[in-house]
Amino acid sequence: MMLTLFTMLGSLALLMFGMKSMSEALQKMAGPQLRHALGAMTSNRFTGLLTGSVVTASVQSSTATTVMTVSFVNAGLLTLAQAISVIMGANIGTTFTAWIMALGSSFDISIVSYVGFFLGIILIYMKKHRYVGDFLFGLGLLLLGLTTLRLTGQKMDLGNNPSVLAFFNSFDMESYWTILVFLLLGGVLTFCVQSSAAVMAITMLLCGSGAMPIYMGIALVLGENIGTTITSNLAALSANTQARRAALAHMFFNIFGVLWILIVFYWFVDAVVWAVDYIGANLLHQDMASMSTDKKLTFTLAAFHTGFNVINASILIWFIPQIEKFVCWVIKAKKVDEEEDFRLHFITAGFMKTPELSVLEAQKEIRSFGERMQRMFGMVQELLNLSSSQTNKEKSVEADFVKLYSRIEKYESISDNMELEIAKYLESVSDAHLSDDTKGKIRAMLREVSELESIGDACYNMARTINRKYSAKADHFIEKQYSHLHQMMGLTDQALTQMNRLMGGRKESFDVNRTFNIENEINNYRNQLKAQNIVDVNNHEYTYAEGTIYIDLVNECEKLGDYVVNVVEARMGTRQRD
Repeated sequence: MMLTLFTMLGSLALLMFGMKSMSEALQKMAGPQLRHALGAMTSNRFTGLLTGSVVTASVQSSTATTVMTVSFVNAGLLTLAQAISVIMGANIGTTFTAWIMALGSSFDISIVSYVGFFLGIILIYMKKHRYVGDFLFGLGLLLLGLTTLRLTGQKMDLGNNPSVLAFFNSFDMESYWTILVFLLLGGVLTFCVQSSAAVMAITMLLCGSGAMPIYMGIALVLGENIGTTITSNLAALSANTQARRAALAHMFFNIFGVLWILIVFYWFVDAVVWAVDYIGANLLHQDMASMSTDKKLTFTLAAFHTGFNVINASILIWFIPQIEKFVCWVIKAKKVDEEEDFRLHFITAGFMKTPELSVLEAQKEIRSFGERMQRMFGMVQELLNLSSSQTNKEKSVEADFVKLYSRIEKYESISDNMELEIAKYLESVSDAHLSDDTKGKIRAMLREVSELESIGDACYNMARTINRKYSAKADHFIEKQYSHLHQMMGLTDQALTQMNRLMGGRKESFDVNRTFNIENEINNYRNQLKAQNIVDVNNHEYTYAEGTIYIDLVNECEKLGDYVVNVVEARMGTRQRD
């Protein structure tokens, strides 16, 4: 008995690991293309529904589709309404898994699994096609798990086990309480094992053996639909507002679907059973009455799962604006002071499920890092203006100066924290099995965060230099110096703008020569100002000490420009300069 039990558990483990391997392999093969398709093919709610269905059926993971969708919402590429339609489609696409299980539970497909292992291992050792090999190996594990589970179920002969039959017969099938109990059980099991596929496999095993009536099995399937949304909502607790809204929308339309299906439960199940019989008799030319119980009931479960989600999506797709308003009303955006917000916006522990998609979140976090550094540089420019605004240093001006300088100090601390947190996240992602392209992206991103932190240091150094001059009650720079500093800072800000334009777009459409031209302008202007500074000091236009502070600011701007170019080179994949 123990051997049979562990065989069943082991076959479930094979099934779950096989699905995970297939999903990750497909995302490695077509991750960027899938993301671009998801972003481009959601012009309206219907194309969003279709896209979500196709992408989820392709990668065999509704979680992966949901994560990609939320990523686009955060980046502003999709509205929340478009995201809701895609997640609705993911609900339909994930039912494709049930059909694979129905086929695997009804027919002997073990030979296909062994062919998958054989071809997979050959392709894995051929580096060019190893992701296809990973997919075939995962498919083989999935089919072997299904085959083993089917054979184990036959060996257990649950349909003739008095104890099992007595347990299920103790429930009144005419009572809605029985349906509610099994619905709750399905939700709890799915939440505990973190896999609706595993619970679906168990349900098909019990129904296919004749041990559990079809009504109870379908109640378990309904519970799985709710259980899988609990997992995503708990994972999204640490995520940002839009991620939590998308997760709540997912739970809302699954719970809504369960509520309306309970009203017509017995009629709907009978209609599905009739449809399976009709299709088998008229389209497949097979007498379903003569078909074995395991084949008929497993196909009935798959048909119900698909039919329920398709009808539910068909109803709710017309009410997406109302669902959007509802989730926005329930989960209100937090008003967070930018300077006090040390939390990363896009990277959230526990929410990201696959390394390939985690990289997308890290890229957006780095983009936010770059924008924050440009805001910090804008504060430095404002600090310079305040330092020159009043000769007599009025109290109000002095208070504004001190407050702004404190903000710049806080930004410098934030930049240090962001570098460490993003680098730590990327290192944890790099521990997983990644494609060569993704490994290269991670190396580039680690270089980017290092250079962005250096930009923060340069900004802080300029602020300290300005503060030192201001606190010493020294004379102001002359008008010519301020004019030169503003021109130098203007060039530096242009470089930062070009960098953030690259971070927020696609590198194929970015003109990198523009960045290099700005850097050359900064370098040439720095050399010109240094030469002019020597002349001005000799002509006693200002003191040597004032000239030193002035050139320190000019040099920091030039260094900052170099860091910007390093970020651009890292993102473009070009060689680091000497």
